[in-house]
Amino acid sequence: MKKNKMNKIAIQGIKGSYHHQVAIEYFGDKINYVECLNFDKLIDVVCESNKNIGVMAIENSIAGSIISNYALIDNNDLTITGEFSLKIDHCLMALPNQTHMDIKEVHSHPMALLQCKKYFQKYNHIKLVESNDTAEVAKKISDENIFKIAAIASSYSADLFNLKILDSSIQTIKNNITRFVIIRKMISKNITTQINKASLKIVLDDRRGSLAEILNIMNEFKINLTKIQSLPLIETPGKYSFFIDITFRDYSNFTYLSKHLIKIVSEFKVLGKYFIK
Repeated sequence: MKKNKMNKIAIQGIKGSYHHQVAIEYFGDKINYVECLNFDKLIDVVCESNKNIGVMAIENSIAGSIISNYALIDNNDLTITGEFSLKIDHCLMALPNQTHMDIKEVHSHPMALLQCKKYFQKYNHIKLVESNDTAEVAKKISDENIFKIAAIASSYSADLFNLKILDSSIQTIKNNITRFVIIRKMISKNITTQINKASLKIVLDDRRGSLAEILNIMNEFKINLTKIQSLPLIETPGKYSFFIDITFRDYSNFTYLSKHLIKIVSEFKVLGKYFIK
């Protein structure tokens, strides 16, 4: 990757978080990042300037889609310009010279605790405590020299905050992948020949077979549907918007698809067009 020359890169969490790790792997280590303790703040930073970029988790292979983040991207008219999938390996870490039996509490983000719940069944003396961010707990343990409390975070956090890893890959399901999207305010200027994926939002007419019709058209234009997620329309009970990810080899096929969909759906919106390897 070329060195990032953008203004700010907003991440959810602090330095050492999984979002921070993705930002470094995607843009390089010379980044000007902004720590955001929630996704609403992340969106605010991205919306401040056309130069600002956000790194946002959108889907986990265990927990599924983060529906609220789809809505944040849509409602703020942001553009997806790329994606990055990160294998999540949760590590149990604490200050040095401690064992599992010394640990009284483990603090981490609720999702991390949930994904590692089975691991702690053999340690009944340990209390699980929810916190805002995985890396935030690791940093606090290090900064305040806290013994008898451990964190669940990445090995990157352990290295960053000089903590001892008591055990690695403690999540119940080992193949734990989180997909992150790169978002910004301005529209991507990718060369069309380099684009092979698109994220769409469509609202269907309330008639039988409307979704099947969409799927048939995609098949006709050799479009591969990789993701479909529905979200109720609050203002119209019983009606849904669909967030769809598609891939294609020929950009012209996407162009043809778009022209057809505009004619037969209530709403059609391109959330992003980008390239994936």
